[in-house]
Amino acid sequence: MKKAVILLSGGLDSATVCAIAKKENYEIYALSFNYQQRHNIEIEFAKKISNKMQLKEHKIANIDLTIFGNSALTDNNLEVPKLQDVENQKNIPITYVPARNTIFLSFALAYSETIGANDIFIGANAIDYSNYPDCRPEFIAAFEKLANKATAIDDSRFKIHAPLINLTKAQIIKKGLGLNVDYKISHSCYDPIIINNKIYGCGTCDSCLLRLKGFKEIGTKDPYPYK
Repeated sequence: MKKAVILLSGGLDSATVCAIAKKENYEIYALSFNYQQRHNIEIEFAKKISNKMQLKEHKIANIDLTIFGNSALTDNNLEVPKLQDVENQKNIPITYVPARNTIFLSFALAYSETIGANDIFIGANAIDYSNYPDCRPEFIAAFEKLANKATAIDDSRFKIHAPLINLTKAQIIKKGLGLNVDYKISHSCYDPIIINNKIYGCGTCDSCLLRLKGFKEIGTKDPYPYK
């Protein structure tokens, strides 16, 4: 069976990517990150997804991106923006974590080398997203080229798969539901609310708004709880 490393955040997109890879008969080795993000509760959801989908292995890398700051996800002095016009976002938002996908894919590349995998999956999306520069097709293509130059194998061993790159959030959800993804155990909120040990999405950050918009467009209720 082919092996694949998948970046598993615990969110809607990465859960969908796992289901896609499973359908393509990959043996999945998931990689999540505790990078001291303010919404690191997502790691617990990544564990739930890994267990539910019976992935081969799930590793969690501990790194500290708070030392660089400059992102509302890693700097508690910065507020997560709420009720933004996500459909007409022109600038890079304050929730962008500098070089995050480059860092994550570099770890995934190292993981792939150690287990003999040729394929790396990422849930990057360039349609319904928050204008992050490291979610563009050009970035994925450039990293794939770098991956094959950075390793002492041949120049075409590694393939970076971004199966959601040109899909809307509604299309992603529809595809996931068709693959029996349980979105109740996926977490997307950048600023979660915890009441009596129960986790709720804020419903107003960019990530929540995009997720809710996707479910609304296909006429289905999001099973995740919101405050």
